[in-house]
Amino acid sequence: MMSKGCDAMVSEKIEEPLAPEMEELATLVAELREQEALSSIESYLSANTSPEEILSACEKGMRLVGLMHEEGQYFISGLIMAGEIMRQAVDLLRPVMIKERSGRNRGRVLLGTIEGDIHDIGKNLFRDLLECHGFTVLDLGVDVSPEEFLRAKDEFKPHLVAVSVLITDSFPHLQKLIGLFKERSLASQDRPVILIGGGQVDEMVFNITGSDYWASDAFSGVCLCQKLIPE
Repeated sequence: MMSKGCDAMVSEKIEEPLAPEMEELATLVAELREQEALSSIESYLSANTSPEEILSACEKGMRLVGLMHEEGQYFISGLIMAGEIMRQAVDLLRPVMIKERSGRNRGRVLLGTIEGDIHDIGKNLFRDLLECHGFTVLDLGVDVSPEEFLRAKDEFKPHLVAVSVLITDSFPHLQKLIGLFKERSLASQDRPVILIGGGQVDEMVFNITGSDYWASDAFSGVCLCQKLIPE
């Protein structure tokens, strides 16, 4: 199976036009205008604006933040601030979106940060976004051993397993996890798709670990999940 970094799809989503008021919201997020962005979201929800449209605008704003960081316009502090805006936006949107999608499950995703790694900010955002988009997520937390992933996989029976890793010392545990899943699949033929993600993940890590897909951030990861498990 080939690597899917989702870069082209993310680029397309940045260029995708939104309604004028949603473009304004995307700009508020991109410019890190926290209170204005959150107040706008609350106003749009009160006016029964589609939460999917609002989320799309916020996601576009976050992708623009990522581009500005790559271009040197924002530093790490800007990314942290943008992440906090997005977290609060998702907190406002998620209850509404989950209620609207009641009874319609898009697919099951098993999620966790691999053994030896306790980072969870990106993982938590990825989880929240998946739930907004209709996925059922079992989050195992951080510092999760390969054996714990395997046990949870047998019980939860996910369509996709997403593993977060941000430190290189945890790569051997990631390799072990993928090896265990592949060994088990030889007997049962029911191995779910494995997606790895995190700031240290790239094409080289993908090739070393033998996973099915990789993503460098939460938005690319959600983009891939939507493609791999369509409604």
